[in-house]
Amino acid sequence: MATASEPTLAASVDLEPASPEIKSYQRQKRVVGIASLLLTVVFLTLAALVFGPAVDRIVRGLVGDNAWLRLTGIAFVYAAGLELLTLPLDFWSGFVLEHRYQLSNETVAKWVWKRIKAYLLGGPLGLVMVLGLYTLLWYGGAWWWVIGTAALLCFTLLMGRILPVLILPLFYKVTRLDDAPLLERLRLLAEGTGLNVEGIYRLHLSEETRKANAALAGLGRTRRVLLGDTLLDGFTPEEIEVVFAHEVGHHVHRHLSKMVVVSVFLTAAGLWLVDAILRASAGPLFHAPFDDPAALPLVLLVLSIFGLLLSPAQNALSRFFEVQCDRYALERTRMAGAYRSAFAKLARMNKSDPDPHPVLVWLFYDHPPIRQRLALADKVSS
Repeated sequence: MATASEPTLAASVDLEPASPEIKSYQRQKRVVGIASLLLTVVFLTLAALVFGPAVDRIVRGLVGDNAWLRLTGIAFVYAAGLELLTLPLDFWSGFVLEHRYQLSNETVAKWVWKRIKAYLLGGPLGLVMVLGLYTLLWYGGAWWWVIGTAALLCFTLLMGRILPVLILPLFYKVTRLDDAPLLERLRLLAEGTGLNVEGIYRLHLSEETRKANAALAGLGRTRRVLLGDTLLDGFTPEEIEVVFAHEVGHHVHRHLSKMVVVSVFLTAAGLWLVDAILRASAGPLFHAPFDDPAALPLVLLVLSIFGLLLSPAQNALSRFFEVQCDRYALERTRMAGAYRSAFAKLARMNKSDPDPHPVLVWLFYDHPPIRQRLALADKVSS
């Protein structure tokens, strides 16, 4: 798949160390992210250990003793409380900083409208999941967490199918890629992989951001490759081929299916842990049965801490998958120069730190640092 233009691409692949501007941007994003996590954990801890019963009494006074109405009211109180607590940080990170470092094209009105759409979609979905969880707690018996794992698997598979066709278009414009010469290049790359080239789409990111991105999304017949318009308009055809091949690598290595399997085991472990902690602690904390709606913040706290503790391992697995895809892209295209220039360009466009501290990588990075990805090209092509 090498092309005549391949040698010329190597001239711009040297990636300089992160500038003070990039270091500052990454540091501020990281501090805001950590602060948001800490606020969430502190809020849920106080709710679970201190003011949970008081919230339940207030909700009872408004809706009565009906368990379903109490559960809905309590869920709304905690969802609204968490949102109000973290919203300023989200705005600072997602809007102010992005504009400060010339990475965003979004207006305040568009940011607010996108947030409202997230509430309108995520609110009902979250409520359905909470009501479903307590339905299992009340009627599922001692093995409710096993049934819950199966139910969440079905929900995940459903969401995987509808995400790219129904949900993603609510937030971004998505159109079929109509560049015939580029489509032919990508069709040749996809040959023999089982990935339908008709599933290649332009994701219109430029209305919101100047960053470039690409992704493999969907399950079954809705699986498709999404290429950001910032990438399509700013990268050479050879560079786009390499990025596309990387996404095809996720399909070839069945990473989405593997992540679903991993999520099944993690869900089972998390729900079992909720069951064990609720039975041991909910009564003493709330003077109520373990499946009482007043124990909802304890459920959320257990799941949050469980997820935080597992995140380094999940990030490590994700980085492993990304390395597999990088290697696949290099071996499939045989264009190491285009690979290097593409990832160097991504680093510059996204203001990524190519040399983060290993501890930061272990804790927060679900993709390998750019410098490591460039080094892989030398290793594979040598």
